[in-house]
Amino acid sequence: MKNNKAASSPLLDKAGAKPGLFAKNGTTTIISSFISIIIGMAIGSIIVAVVAIFNDSIDARSAWEGIRLIFLGVFSTGRDSAGSLTFGFNPTNFGDMLFRATPIILTGLSVAVAYKTGLFNIGASGQYLMGTAATLAIALSVPSATVPPVVIWILAFLGGIAAGAVWGAIPGLLKSLLNINEVISCIMTNWIAANLVTWFFDANPQFKNASESGKTAYICKTTSNGVATSKMFLDKIFPGSQVNGCIIIAIVIAIIVYIVMNKTTFGYQLKACGGNRYAAKYAGINDKRNIVLSMAIAGGLAGSAAALYWLSGNTEFYWATYQALPTEGFNGIPVAFLAANNPIGVIFTGILMSMLNIAGLQIKNLTTYNEYLTDIIIAVIVYLSSFVLIIKTFLAKRAVKKNDKKSDEAVVETVVFDDDMKPAAENNGEAAE
Repeated sequence: MKNNKAASSPLLDKAGAKPGLFAKNGTTTIISSFISIIIGMAIGSIIVAVVAIFNDSIDARSAWEGIRLIFLGVFSTGRDSAGSLTFGFNPTNFGDMLFRATPIILTGLSVAVAYKTGLFNIGASGQYLMGTAATLAIALSVPSATVPPVVIWILAFLGGIAAGAVWGAIPGLLKSLLNINEVISCIMTNWIAANLVTWFFDANPQFKNASESGKTAYICKTTSNGVATSKMFLDKIFPGSQVNGCIIIAIVIAIIVYIVMNKTTFGYQLKACGGNRYAAKYAGINDKRNIVLSMAIAGGLAGSAAALYWLSGNTEFYWATYQALPTEGFNGIPVAFLAANNPIGVIFTGILMSMLNIAGLQIKNLTTYNEYLTDIIIAVIVYLSSFVLIIKTFLAKRAVKKNDKKSDEAVVETVVFDDDMKPAAENNGEAAE
């Protein structure tokens, strides 16, 4: 009797082959986002050079400094005695970057949650404004002399979330009950919110900052009532910056959103409605309820962004909002798309957008350029974020083709031979005879 030996192949066949590293969804997402960001920065560098060419007051050295600050602005430590730019760990820049990242992360989560459920929440700006109004009204109207500031902080934070959730639920109701496109209703609610908030603060002068001349259109900081977010020892790590515990709260919220969306039945139902509303309904999922809940959650996240930002006590709210909608709501769109709507990825893309804002301030303070240069870069990245899916598809196809080619080369090695180097099928035939 002859023993059959199998020569094992280093690769599985095509049906069972595992995708390579560059064919995985997470890898292609990171690479696609990185490409979009690099292209945006490269275009910004080209603009810096072009401006220098056509402006006699800007020399080649200034142009080179502008380009360096685009990429390394957050590491800028000013100029040395010779007037040259210096770079290193700047705790003030890093702390301010984390402070500015907080609302962008949360509005990015707002867009990401809605998109995961098949909805495009372009109303984060309006939800942010409603959260602003509720937060400041509660924080400034409840007397801290009788109510502990920490209790006021909690009430104001929850009030901001509730106001944003209610405002977000309106487009959700219109979508679920009347099938009105949420993009249209979100745009309308944005401007309604802007005018409502303007009217509210204009009609309640007790919230205005009357202690400083020339600030008639500004609302008092929450610190005027003794209400401010704890630093949570971050000021020891980043001295001289505006950072506080809000960034930690935002990261915790992002983790909770990730768990809810990916590890719970409720999150599965929301995503099922986003994948195919009618198939989800056929499977017994209440599609109308989930659409409303999805937009309410998205609105609540945008409202929490406003609550954390204004409860920091670092800045004053300019109540004449009808002139422009808050940029945090729109910046949340590229933050979500660059992260492929992954709640954990939103943390990093939000910090990246904030880093570009800090770079803009450094360009303004240290060169003859203005900070609007980084607005152009962010605008380019916003535009390219819509192409992330295309780039991902292209990279994935290339990786799959390369993997298939390797599989074709290895499949010939899977034929089984016996001791006489004859195909096993032939020997089986001989044995049968």
